[in-house]
Amino acid sequence: MSQPHIVALGGTLRTESTTGRLLAAALAKAEARGARTTLLTGEAIAFPHYEPGACEGNPAIGHYLDALRTADAVIVGSPGYHGTLSGLVKTALDYVEELRGDDRVYFDGLPVGLIATAAGWQAAVSTLTALRTITHSLRGWPTPLGLVINTAEPGDAVTRASGPIDTMVDQIFTFLGR
Repeated sequence: MSQPHIVALGGTLRTESTTGRLLAAALAKAEARGARTTLLTGEAIAFPHYEPGACEGNPAIGHYLDALRTADAVIVGSPGYHGTLSGLVKTALDYVEELRGDDRVYFDGLPVGLIATAAGWQAAVSTLTALRTITHSLRGWPTPLGLVINTAEPGDAVTRASGPIDTMVDQIFTFLGR
């Protein structure tokens, strides 16, 4: 495989969200290892509620789906809202249904790194569990290490997560045979 393409999606509509910063940090580590990367967060995934076939003519959704079609790996990050992933991230993942007729259906055979953040362990862990379930439903392979970040803990979350991010990115590259 030449230069792998790793797509990260998720976060919130806030430009400096913790989840978005963690996704960017993971992609920076992947770039340092030679990957081409695409970050889709905030407005880039602020889509209308999913309706099968209703995305025609929406350039943002087209860009998103094109990025996923060329991905060799995916990283999904979501804040934990009320014990599960955010509506923004769930809607973006719902649009993966548009890949159902592709040669590679959904995330079939792709390694998928997962990042869940919340202001408490319970919501972060249950969000990670939901992301794993969705990844399995989309035929992806979750990395053995999923990141659970408690944003209420002291210190910068990205700094605290540096080691686990390295491990998750290493697992993605191992899966890719690199």
